[in-house]
Amino acid sequence: MTQSVSVANHRACTLEAMHACDDIIDVRTPAEYADDHIPGAINAPVLDDEERARIGYLYKQESAFRATRLGAALAARHIADHVEILFADKPRGWRPLIYCWRGGKRSAAMTDWFNLIGWRARQLEGGYKRWRHHVMAELQTRPAQFDFIVLAGPTGSGKTRLLHALERAGAQILDLEGIARHRGSLLGNLPGTPQPGQRGFETQLLQALQTLDPARPVFTEAESRRIGRLDLPTELLQALHAAHCIKVCASLSHRIGFLLQDYRHLFDAPDAFKATLQRLIGLHSRRTVEAWQRMIDEDRRAELFRELVEQHYDPAYQRSSHSHYVHLPQAESFDYDPTAADDTAQAQCLLERIGASA
Repeated sequence: MTQSVSVANHRACTLEAMHACDDIIDVRTPAEYADDHIPGAINAPVLDDEERARIGYLYKQESAFRATRLGAALAARHIADHVEILFADKPRGWRPLIYCWRGGKRSAAMTDWFNLIGWRARQLEGGYKRWRHHVMAELQTRPAQFDFIVLAGPTGSGKTRLLHALERAGAQILDLEGIARHRGSLLGNLPGTPQPGQRGFETQLLQALQTLDPARPVFTEAESRRIGRLDLPTELLQALHAAHCIKVCASLSHRIGFLLQDYRHLFDAPDAFKATLQRLIGLHSRRTVEAWQRMIDEDRRAELFRELVEQHYDPAYQRSSHSHYVHLPQAESFDYDPTAADDTAQAQCLLERIGASA
């Protein structure tokens, strides 16, 4: 059920024309859909993950005919269920766009059945692979269209909080860590929020870029090439490295106070927190790391964060790839209190200072 087949011209639809359809239907497996999909697409799999693996094995190891016959039978059952349940309320003139991995048999089967019913179904030429090529091509060219302003500063200076305050003040932002669902540091995992896959991350990144106005500046944070386990596109990273920068400065006491607020969830799972710190052995002595782990057991939170900032994060920041930000040495400094209850006024002050129109 994965081989590419030709699509009748009157039922084929290009990626550029897909917005004329009423709904987009992704007939791939739940795992394929979870990895990445066209934004707004409804998952209506014609095979589940186990069935697809079973048919693939049968096709390669035993008989292409038997695999195709089994795939057809399974697909027909799933399509019948979708017609009776998922799409039971769709009117006669409904115009769905249907895609699978590469515009093959899975999407062709559903397209044919939907048109037999009387709906005006179309099949996406090239399937998901065509969408994926579109995303990669856009991410190669679109970042160069923007005038980025990069917020740089050490851990605890509240760059993400300032970024959101700038958005409330009316500025455009690109929240890379929000899209990646990770704070970009050793302790950056968000509780209960797994990171997307690389392909899903890139699709969401393109969506975010498409909402931005190239005629206005875009604020974002200085990032390394990787945010958690995700890679930033090379062209976007190059645009950020060449951008104007703002040095976000916060006092040590404000930084510790901010970390106590923003990372308090780490103490809800002390064993996991200690296991994370264990990964620092090699960068720091075992004795030092064990001392930090005891601070977790003894609930010495402020002392722990102070030592992590002074002994780990600040030295790492000085060694970091932020040296690639060519305008950082000449960047204007901005004093910021990340613990303030309402920091919108601080963001407005920054906008006024640099003459950035919101």
